[in-house]
Amino acid sequence: MGYDRSGAVAHITQDSLSKSRWPVDNEPSLQFPIFTRANIGEVFPEVVKPFSWTLWGIPHSEPGWRQALFNLGAFDLEEFTPDRMEMLSVFGGYGYLNVSASRIFGARAPGLSPEAIDASFFGEQPDVPPYVEEIGHSSTKHEAQLADTITWVLSSPSMPELLETRGKLIKLREDRPHLGQLSNKELFERCLNICEQHWEPLWIRHIMATYHSMIPSGVIAQICEAVGASDLCADILTVDGEVDSAFPAKRLWELGRLVRASERLSQYLGDVNDTTMDAIANDPNPDCQEFRFKFQIFIDEFGFRGPNEWEVASKCWELDPTAPLSALAIMARAEDSASPDARLASRRENKKSAIAEIQSKLKEDAELLGQFNAALTAAGTFFAARERTRTNCALLTHEMRMPMWELGARYTSEGVFKAPEDFSMLMVSEWEQLLGKTLNAQDLINQRKIESEKLANLEPPFIVDSIVPPMSEWLERDAKDLSSTQIINGQPGCAGTFKGRARVITDPSEPGDLQPNDVLVARHTDPSWTPLFSAVSAVVVDVGATISHAVIVARELGVPCVTSATNATSLIPDGALIEVNGSSGTVTILE
Repeated sequence: MGYDRSGAVAHITQDSLSKSRWPVDNEPSLQFPIFTRANIGEVFPEVVKPFSWTLWGIPHSEPGWRQALFNLGAFDLEEFTPDRMEMLSVFGGYGYLNVSASRIFGARAPGLSPEAIDASFFGEQPDVPPYVEEIGHSSTKHEAQLADTITWVLSSPSMPELLETRGKLIKLREDRPHLGQLSNKELFERCLNICEQHWEPLWIRHIMATYHSMIPSGVIAQICEAVGASDLCADILTVDGEVDSAFPAKRLWELGRLVRASERLSQYLGDVNDTTMDAIANDPNPDCQEFRFKFQIFIDEFGFRGPNEWEVASKCWELDPTAPLSALAIMARAEDSASPDARLASRRENKKSAIAEIQSKLKEDAELLGQFNAALTAAGTFFAARERTRTNCALLTHEMRMPMWELGARYTSEGVFKAPEDFSMLMVSEWEQLLGKTLNAQDLINQRKIESEKLANLEPPFIVDSIVPPMSEWLERDAKDLSSTQIINGQPGCAGTFKGRARVITDPSEPGDLQPNDVLVARHTDPSWTPLFSAVSAVVVDVGATISHAVIVARELGVPCVTSATNATSLIPDGALIEVNGSSGTVTILE
């Protein structure tokens, strides 16, 4: 396919990269021109670092996405442009996913449509360019191949191979050598070798699971609409299975019960900071020692989690446990009745009732009833599979992360870097020069850090259609446009209604005044936010749709959720009394 595996697409030279706004920027695809921040904003909310993008983004994820679409039967590989970034792109430093190719997937898949694909990406987001059919979009060959894929999805009760993959990744972590004993070159090569050997197959599996999950949710949504019961869809799509990114919240809830029962622990967690865990560990009090032991088990299992967790430079929970400790402190103040299991039990009853109502409406149509029942099973299977494949990628990223943080710490102690995470400002090819002592990295890193900070203060356009808007037209992130709007229309995420105080949070490790009976309002969420879902009574997010992280986890934890509530973080003042209706997809500002 014409890819230069050293870390760049063949047509992108070092000279052309240096002329970009950001070192790994590329031009939009002419063939597949529409891109979005939807979904990718959950795993790359910040400026994409040059190291990660040249480690796995360009050389592995672009060809991997194409291969996934081929495996699904949706495309031939020849339909893509060689030597170009088309399925994934970086504009102005921010990651984007291609929508045009996914719309063609919807056009070719029996029973789906481009509009159904849009719903899974955009929800109720405004200003979405309408789908326009072009020559070549329809294909009887690919329609037949996708029909086989859909039949397989609707008849697959489980995905045991994903657990086998998980076991291999856990073994990789268990076999991690003592990084402090490796040379600089060995650390770098460990990172590269892990990526080269494992990333692309995991990525292909994740992309396939993502498309697989669109099929049953689309079937259920269309059937609910056909029988005039669209309002039941959110209840029906509550996840009964075990969703990977919900596990940390459940474990933290159990730890929170320890804190709630201990005055000593409650004192320590009254003001969480970067010394909290050390203070608890050094306290001989039996409560503190039990907590230290159990929290270490939590970190051993979930330390790979954290903000921006596919970014190698991300400071995960193993490196910084502040975020889970902050969430745990909030959970400790909640009553036992707010436990994830108790919430989910209530949601399951609602789901059972909603399913029975739809089945009753379909009792005279055996074929449609069969499709509905098959889609129910498949939805649970593939929503969980999407999260599991995503978690597998995060686990692998963590094993690439740790040697690079060790390497970054060494260069910091030598005065080459100002901070360990500076390693991420160099591309893979530049790291090879640095290790070979042919690159003076300080000026280059400082220049990129300044540019990164400028980009971080801008709000990237949610949708790019053919042309990236000039940077002068991008809005400042802190530009608030508070409105007298009383009702914000979004999309149902998890059914249920709750009235409470809104807390607009931008960083999960800094939840501020968030309390158990509050409503979490965020632009988008990733797995690092999941512990806060169990610490609050409802969730509202600016962007997201049917298969977004916020929706899947909210359903698993039984938390009322409205997604695609456009500009909610700007329109809802922090501390306002609001009502969240997860069934209708509305948020009402009461005060």
